[in-house]
Amino acid sequence: MISFLGSLPLGTLNIAAMQIGIQESIKDAMYFSLGSLLVEMIYVRISLVGIDWVRKQEKLMKAMEWVTLAIIIALAVGSFIAAAGSGANEKNVLLQNNMHRFLLGMFMCAINPVQIPFWFGWSTVLFTKKILEPKKSQYNSYIVGIGVGTLLGNCVFIFGGKWMVSRIANSQQYLNWIIGTIFAITAIIQLVKILMKKDAVTKFKENKTG
Repeated sequence: MISFLGSLPLGTLNIAAMQIGIQESIKDAMYFSLGSLLVEMIYVRISLVGIDWVRKQEKLMKAMEWVTLAIIIALAVGSFIAAAGSGANEKNVLLQNNMHRFLLGMFMCAINPVQIPFWFGWSTVLFTKKILEPKKSQYNSYIVGIGVGTLLGNCVFIFGGKWMVSRIANSQQYLNWIIGTIFAITAIIQLVKILMKKDAVTKFKENKTG
């Protein structure tokens, strides 16, 4: 439930999954989602059993945030270019590659460190409330639940986007403008958080000291 609700706010991965579902196919969008949730599950597992190692990787997380920002900007620009194109099925230039969508999902999730402090915070709360116990069986169930929740959350965007396209004339072009705007706003928010030190690294420090 936490993972599902956490996947519903507009973000880089769920919007990208929706865009792939609209411009390519539901199957490719599902591959993308499975790739991203696999990496998220791996991150959670590492945070549960190797949190001391994760705490020392602040420089790496900071670098990943800048890379993520660059990709979000590229997605925004690509969406605007696709929207301004003459063809109804113009694709985001960042999606015009032959990389398997499963691997693309893994890559985009791997360089996005936001889920690390998010899940570290929630895991800490669940440990404190004794809802989650340090047992291998509970860890496995917890991680599987996270994966299922993320997949269901992405499905809302994938199938919801497909439904919108089927209901609105010239919707792909309009949708590209909307998606480009969402990515642009996300990039601005990400940059402000980094510059004001309210980014994922800072949140992770706060969770760690709290």
